[in-house]
Amino acid sequence: MEGLNTTIANPATTVKNPEDYSVLNKTTAVVNDTENPVKITIILPTNAYFMAGIRDFTMTIVQNMTEFSEQWAYRFQSVVDELTNNAIEFGSASGKDIKISFVSKKGKYIEVYVEDSGTGSVKKTAAEMQAFVEKQRHIDPTKITSIRGRGLSQIVSNWTDSLEFRDNEQGGLTVHVVKYLERGEQF
Repeated sequence: MEGLNTTIANPATTVKNPEDYSVLNKTTAVVNDTENPVKITIILPTNAYFMAGIRDFTMTIVQNMTEFSEQWAYRFQSVVDELTNNAIEFGSASGKDIKISFVSKKGKYIEVYVEDSGTGSVKKTAAEMQAFVEKQRHIDPTKITSIRGRGLSQIVSNWTDSLEFRDNEQGGLTVHVVKYLERGEQF
């Protein structure tokens, strides 16, 4: 490829190394735009089958588009897993969709929005969910005897800097979490 000249988009632009502009080149995918956050939205059916892919995608996003350590990448993977599983299990009926949006600004933060359709088995408002999390947050996790029930109050609220619920106009909830990059959480 050395010395190959390729014209890209603008006939007046000549590129000596077209591989530098490849969508597969991770080094220039995010690094070149330090001013604007990157936003990626995924819409998927309400089906736990897709959770392995969301876990893998979350890990890829955190490792390649932020400066969080590997430990925090795994933690954030658990956060997204919990939020998405809740949307699938409680917020959206089978045959409906959930929407997951990742927003990241390298070296600054990562945030996730998980939106359900409100057609699931449990219909709660944003205020009810916030009250539930606050109540559960003060319970000693070793006293919880059920297999489930630790996610929002223990995992999500402890591993994020912000957790909020919003009622959607068309029904359902959007859960929004943010984790800011702080000293000790980097590579």
